[in-house]
Amino acid sequence: MAASSAIARAAAAVLALVCTLAPAGAQAPAAGAAPATPPVEFRIGYVELADDPRYDEDYAYNLIPVRPIGRPYPGAEMGIGDALQIGQTINTNFSLVRSTGTSLDEVVAAVTGFVAEGIHFVLADLPAADLLALSDRVTGMPVTILNISAPEDYLRGESCRFNVVHVIPSSRMLIDATMQFLVFHRWRNVLVLQGPLPADQLTVDSVRQSAAFFGARIVDVRPYVLSANPRDRDQNNVALLTGGANYDVVYVADADGDYARYVAYETNDPRPVVGAAGLTALAWHWSWERQGAPQVNARFEAVAGRRMADVDFAAWAAVRGLTQSVLRSRSTEYQPVLDYLLGERLNLDGSKGYPMSVRPWDHQLRQPILLATANAVMQLAPIEGFLHQFNDLDTLGVDEPQSVCRF
Repeated sequence: MAASSAIARAAAAVLALVCTLAPAGAQAPAAGAAPATPPVEFRIGYVELADDPRYDEDYAYNLIPVRPIGRPYPGAEMGIGDALQIGQTINTNFSLVRSTGTSLDEVVAAVTGFVAEGIHFVLADLPAADLLALSDRVTGMPVTILNISAPEDYLRGESCRFNVVHVIPSSRMLIDATMQFLVFHRWRNVLVLQGPLPADQLTVDSVRQSAAFFGARIVDVRPYVLSANPRDRDQNNVALLTGGANYDVVYVADADGDYARYVAYETNDPRPVVGAAGLTALAWHWSWERQGAPQVNARFEAVAGRRMADVDFAAWAAVRGLTQSVLRSRSTEYQPVLDYLLGERLNLDGSKGYPMSVRPWDHQLRQPILLATANAVMQLAPIEGFLHQFNDLDTLGVDEPQSVCRF
């Protein structure tokens, strides 16, 4: 009886706390009673491109996918599912409104229509260039775009925009996590293999910056080509490409991922492979087993019928961040929710062991990074010993003193 009474008191205390945090004007209904007032609506927009090349299902070789295997919308749906219980308690209906455009103009029109309907937060699954164009075209409107799939560093740097919050980690965050792992293991001499795409050059630039910051050394950067032409043998044969250098590890910069999968076990010297293959830095991995992650993975698989990936995690975390901001700000109005989302009080649980919040200098969601092989997470970054004077998560990505973002 004592245990039952204690459980009842604890449940009552939780209910009382949630009720005190209800949005202004909302009234929590008594058990078994109809709400005294109609539920407050809090709708979240979601935009994407129909022909987004990043999700090209035909981009595979022998049925081996080298692009994301699915759109992240199920992650957002799971976030809404998580919000239902809170919504019932605080008399708020959380919902998603999805729009798939065939062009950027259609995406802009959709966001403009959202704002007219009272939707002020929009998850955007868009390539970097389209995300930037969208943010510029809706500047001045009461709307905030939550980036769930574009990791490019320049979106957080010279091309940052105040009306964008980046939930997906930046490329530099992923590279910093990898570099911490290498330095921790004293694998400081890094041979970089660089692909032909502009994104590969951006990756190499970030690798150089990260290596200099953490005390690693780039011994060489060698371009590769994915070609069957015999004349390209010196640039597509992994053993030849990795010969004649003294290195501890090979970092592969390959945005397409097609070349990288051939590098491991083919290097001239027996060395680990990281970057686009081997050990990979990720926002999420299906094999993460701590901080409630198995439950997150199981619920996502029930919703989507596949395993959770980076972009799915970002969509889920974006909805969770908005839900918490509504709950804690006690409002469904745009400005109070935005202020809480961007403020120091945000304490978002992403089942990765650290409370997550938004960096004020570039609107990047600070978060841990998983370092994983194909079927296991080997390490969670920030790694022990890499410390920051304010928040250890800020050892991942561009810190405020180095940021060139100016809102």
